[in-house]
Amino acid sequence: MIKCINVSDLRPGMYIHDLNCGWMAHPFLWTRFLLRAEKTIGLIVAAGIQEVYIDTRKGLDEPHAPTMHEISRKQDSEIIDFARAHPPLERKVEISGEMVHARRIHSEARLVVHGILQDVRMGRQVKLEKIHPSIEHLTDSILRNSGALLSLCRIKNKDNYTFLHSVSVGALMVSFCHAQGMEREAMHQAGIGGMLHDIGKMMIPDDILNKPGKLSTMEFSLMKCHVVESRRILEATEGISATAVDVAAQHHERHDGSGYPLGLKGGEISPLGQMAAIVDVYDALTSDRCYHQAIAPTDALRKILEWSRFYFDPALVHVFMRYIGIYPVGTLVRLESGRLGVVVEQNDSDLISPKVRVFFSSKSNTHIRPEVIDLAHGMGSGGGDRIVRHESPKKWNLNPGSFL
Repeated sequence: MIKCINVSDLRPGMYIHDLNCGWMAHPFLWTRFLLRAEKTIGLIVAAGIQEVYIDTRKGLDEPHAPTMHEISRKQDSEIIDFARAHPPLERKVEISGEMVHARRIHSEARLVVHGILQDVRMGRQVKLEKIHPSIEHLTDSILRNSGALLSLCRIKNKDNYTFLHSVSVGALMVSFCHAQGMEREAMHQAGIGGMLHDIGKMMIPDDILNKPGKLSTMEFSLMKCHVVESRRILEATEGISATAVDVAAQHHERHDGSGYPLGLKGGEISPLGQMAAIVDVYDALTSDRCYHQAIAPTDALRKILEWSRFYFDPALVHVFMRYIGIYPVGTLVRLESGRLGVVVEQNDSDLISPKVRVFFSSKSNTHIRPEVIDLAHGMGSGGGDRIVRHESPKKWNLNPGSFL
């Protein structure tokens, strides 16, 4: 049985099933192992980890600890309650009308970021005039319909992760600011900070940056220095704002003080730094990387909600969930009827019942005539259908993006 326990309850003989933190938050070679010594428990505590999952079939039990199933059920209930109480943000245009613009803007932003990061690697100065037009176009697209661009931001592979992650964080930061009603200039500066937040990684050797396995202790320490390098590079950039620097300098700080490089806590972290921390983790979790496979957006939101008790500001996490949606645009889902479809739009009245374009039957394993179903109002054939779970596009060899 898998259970969740506080690290203060760990003792030798327990089997760690999941360290319950991001890859860059712990120094261990594996995430599953038998605890053999108090020294290892000390390393877990020193890493700032608050809770872990143990497997009672492979090690000692903690009788009063909740099971993974109980935790998941509580999270699902919290997500549903939140979704029903918070309608999504208003959209000015339909996603089908925005996708053409979004694809062009996303491609443009990728080339701009690639060029800037390569310039830094070659020892050249960052020229902000290269990035301003891209942020403007990106902001325009998000204000029209954020789902289009954000759905494209999830399409990455391990070979181009650094560049596309930077574009995604920029777009997510602009959207996050929009969700909180910030002025356009604040959105613009947050977008710059997001796009350049990992610029310090250009100072990290490629063999460490793209290492497929776990980093050594020395490599791990060197990798964490990318935040300090990002701040150094941006502070030396002519015309950079303090807002943009905060995004880059604080995106690995954590609400409980367990982050790095300064171990800032709560209000010591700027609001945009706290937002960047959420955005960075979400995009990392939902992306394929050289050392782990992407998880579905819905699972990533569940994990971020769980971590909000320690690492993130819960109020900001709720805002983030509202604009991303419980089932973000572009998510492949299975309906109760057995049909598979892609989420094309959040529903104004219910975040757990979006509009879905069905196009495949899991029962017959064949494509069906595409049709948009409004799950909140039962519109379309088979009205009253509901989402059972999200699905992996790779499992079905499907490309949901082609049906947006």
